[in-house]
Amino acid sequence: MADVTTGTPAAEIGVIGGSGLYALLDDVVEVAVETPYGPPSDSVFLGAVAGRPVAFLPRHGRGHRLPPHRINYRANLWALHALGVRQVLGPCAVGGLRPEYGPGTLVVPDQFADRTSGRVQTFYDGLPLPDGTVPEVVHVSLADPYCPDGRRAVVAAARDHAWEPVDGGTLVVIEGPRFSTRAESRWYTANGWSVVGMTGHPEAALARELGVCYTSLALVTDLDAGVETGEGVTHAEVLAVFARNVDRLRTVLFKALESLPATRDCVCSHALDGVRTGLPGL
Repeated sequence: MADVTTGTPAAEIGVIGGSGLYALLDDVVEVAVETPYGPPSDSVFLGAVAGRPVAFLPRHGRGHRLPPHRINYRANLWALHALGVRQVLGPCAVGGLRPEYGPGTLVVPDQFADRTSGRVQTFYDGLPLPDGTVPEVVHVSLADPYCPDGRRAVVAAARDHAWEPVDGGTLVVIEGPRFSTRAESRWYTANGWSVVGMTGHPEAALARELGVCYTSLALVTDLDAGVETGEGVTHAEVLAVFARNVDRLRTVLFKALESLPATRDCVCSHALDGVRTGLPGL
């Protein structure tokens, strides 16, 4: 396993997801990346999709050993940025908050709502890093949290493979690791939100703070507790539905990776224009 901390960019695109998303690639190189925020969830795996260098990072670590509230999101995004990544795709499993968003639905949200608690969600807290660097206190706009170019690429890739996605909607992110109560689920639905998950925040916010594009691919694995009847969602059900859909999710993901723009000129790429961050490399 190589140790990569600085140097020539190793990848231009990043994927934060499970090991099933890169297991079929040839010539994958595993690298360790040190960050000022501690270790990321796992090593980063470098490979190529359609000739484009891609960095894959298992969000929960190998073996799914990290629950959503214990993921070191800052270290994960910093590690990818340090490798040269400037566009990130983030596939995740979610619950549907509307009857029509049943298992197997692919949602490409354009908004999220944060219902987490206690997660560190900024690089710009004004606290010194281990090397003595002190970041500025910076307020980055997140009105539109997902990359418009990335969203277009994912929507087009899904349609090319006969998987009509839900283009737009709100992902509400909860703390986890428990699932929602029926009352919570009905409240989310009453707010007009589309799907519910545990990992979409602070990934998108941290990416924007680094000037990195972020796009979510939300695979519905179940109807949330307030939508369905019976005993409610189970972990086994989520894993089973995800397993049944992982092949076509991988296909769409790889097609989207191919079509992401080589040159960026989106809101994400200009997030830090004229901003003094105090952080190395930014």
